[in-house]
Amino acid sequence: FDPRHYLGTHCYGFPKTGPHRLRFLLESVKDLRETLKKKGSTLVVRKGKPEDVVCDLITQLGSVRAVVFHEEVREILELKDKI
Repeated sequence: FDPRHYLGTHCYGFPKTGPHRLRFLLESVKDLRETLKKKGSTLVVRKGKPEDVVCDLITQLGSVRAVVFHEEVREILELKDKI
């Protein structure tokens, strides 16, 4: 989770991620993790700036073939250049 998406960020005068949306996101990720666990897999969830978190994960894992971003939004496009 990128704190820039839900801590003090605003779009057109409204919080970019309000408490209800944040709760929905957290519940969805929890459900996905539980579903994957039942299938013998897992979900890695981190909090922080993606340009830092992804680099740290690659360092921890040692060998990574690919890093994939599913959603192409302005923030992600800007961050891709930093990674």
